[in-house]
Formats: sequence, structure tokens, C-alpha cells
Amino acid sequence: MDIAGSVALVTGANRGIGRAFVGELQRRGAAKIYATARNPAQIDSPGVQVLQLDVTDPQSVTKAAEQASDVTLVISNAGITANGPLLTGDLDHIRLVMETNYFGTLNVARAFAPVLKTNGGGALLTVLSALAWFSFEGVGPYCASKAAAWSLTDSIRIELASQGTQVTGMYVGPVDTDAMAGIDVPKSAPEDIARITLDGVEQGFTEVLADEMTAQIKLTLSDPPDKRYEKALALIS
Repeated sequence: MDIAGSVALVTGANRGIGRAFVGELQRRGAAKIYATARNPAQIDSPGVQVLQLDVTDPQSVTKAAEQASDVTLVISNAGITANGPLLTGDLDHIRLVMETNYFGTLNVARAFAPVLKTNGGGALLTVLSALAWFSFEGVGPYCASKAAAWSLTDSIRIELASQGTQVTGMYVGPVDTDAMAGIDVPKSAPEDIARITLDGVEQGFTEVLADEMTAQIKLTLSDPPDKRYEKALALIS
């Protein structure tokens, strides 16, 4: 995937990693960037084409795909965090997390797959998390949604292979964004994560492990659950 000269669309582009992606795309010479958000008034990146897109609303996603019919690179970044238990937490909130992080990612893929096909295949990047691979108390809804999105990414990669669309999943640990404000752990800069991720996209990677902690957690997946969790928790503590 050559980003120079590409036409890119970023969901959740109003802040955090999404906003950093916009800046990195500009530095790499993207010809046009559609910056989208549920509330487009919050987008302040210069030199972009702003679109309203709510990933939980299929009609909104379809309209954005019609407006951005020249897209060759889709960065599916929009998502929400969640605190609370699965067993006793607010079920409506848990459904919203899955609706956003899983079904929202699916809505974007379904709407833009035909656009990418028409434009030669292109690439689709899904922004995931190291928490797709393990959980801890208080973030179960988020972890479950990202685990589901991990499987989704693998599945759509298979389905889109025949049309020549590159599908990349990016996995990352704590990043210095609004969502992580007040949490006292080492965090990556969003600009670094955007740069590392787009390096991987340009090199044709199907998976980008965007920080060292995530790379180490990935290595634990073949361990029994007790050992895997012991290692993972040690890495984030």
C-alpha cells in the first residue's frame, strides 16, 4: 500500500490516535484525507475533508461511503473504552461497547469494501488492542469487544483477499490519549503509534504490534491461561 498519493479515510479522527493518523498521512503525502467523527465539529486538523460518520449507525456509514467514493485506504479507528464488570455491570452499556467496537468496525468494513474494490483493492486498517488477548478486572466489556474485533479482522481479511484488499490489524498497549488520562502507567505517544502502524501498512503487514509491551504479550498466547495472565499482568504493572 503506497500512502503517497492515496485517498484515505480515518474514523474517529477528532482526537487521540485518529488525529495522529491524519497528521501522519499528511506527512506521507496522501492526496486526500477524509477525517470523520460522530460530531464533525470536533475535527480541527487542517487540510482535510470533514465528514460526519457514526460507526453505530449503518445509514451514516453508508452515506460516508457514498461521499468518499474515491477512497483507497480506510483506517477504522473509532471506538470507545469501558469500565465495569461483565457479570453485574450495566447491560445496556456493555451492548453499546460491543455495538461500537465490534459492529461499528463491521459496519465500516461492509460499507467500504465495495469502494475499495472499485478503486483497485486498497487497504483496510483496524485499530485493535493488546487487550484483545487478555483481560483484567474492571475492563471486561472492552476486552471482549476487542477480542471479537480481532477475530473480525482475520475473517474479513479472508473475505477481501479475492478483491486484492490488504487488511491489517494494529495492536497496541497504553497510549497517551484522553481515554487513558489519569491512569498512571507508561504510555506511547499517539504520533509514534501512527508512524509505526503506517510503516507496517506500507510494508504489507497483516499485523502490526505497535509497542514492545504488545509484542511481548503476543508471545504469551501459547501459554496456559494462568501463566499467560501472570506474564501479561507483570508487563503492564
